[in-house]
Amino acid sequence: MEKVVLNAAERKTVTKSDLNTLRRNKRVPGIFYVRNQKPISIEVPEKEIKPLVFTAETHLISLLVDGHEEHECVIKDVQFDPVTDRVVHFDLLGLIKGEKFQLEVPIQFHGTAVGIKEGGILQQVLHKIEIECLPKDIPQHLEIDVTNIKLGAAIHAGDLKYDDITILTPAKSVIVTVTHPKVEKVAEPEEGAEGAVAEPEVIVKGKAEEEKEK
Repeated sequence: MEKVVLNAAERKTVTKSDLNTLRRNKRVPGIFYVRNQKPISIEVPEKEIKPLVFTAETHLISLLVDGHEEHECVIKDVQFDPVTDRVVHFDLLGLIKGEKFQLEVPIQFHGTAVGIKEGGILQQVLHKIEIECLPKDIPQHLEIDVTNIKLGAAIHAGDLKYDDITILTPAKSVIVTVTHPKVEKVAEPEEGAEGAVAEPEVIVKGKAEEEKEK
């Protein structure tokens, strides 16, 4: 597990106006909390928190507040601007040595599913899985072998087994599946529509003309 140092400043600002000013100055407000300790309101440069959020790996963070005491933690929650997708707030969860905790970790696949060779399409349903483990056992990601997935089959959370890690995502949750390709149905032309066969109408007109001739 890669450890990354994150330098933060203790944040005194609490009003909405103050927080908006922080964000305009490309700084992101956050909070660090750990059991049995008072939470610390912090702020960090946007450019330093972005690589820890927009990634396919889990990072163990060494948090330094005003250059002082080091806090070992992980990102627990992130809030985004609904329009720009910029990070507007984040939570850091402090870790306690020897004590298990819960977090979400990304998934990475390897192998080529046999169902793809049968004409199927690999569809990823979940991108992260919730787990419980000790700080020393935090994985950067969980690898899943998709080689044996047949067309129409799937891997569920209950199928996953890892040493020293407990899967908390519901066992029936589908993680990845191989599905049949979607076939678009071509609509049949309606009667009388352009390009439709109009032969019956011609026949009717022909009979009408014959009757007039008689």
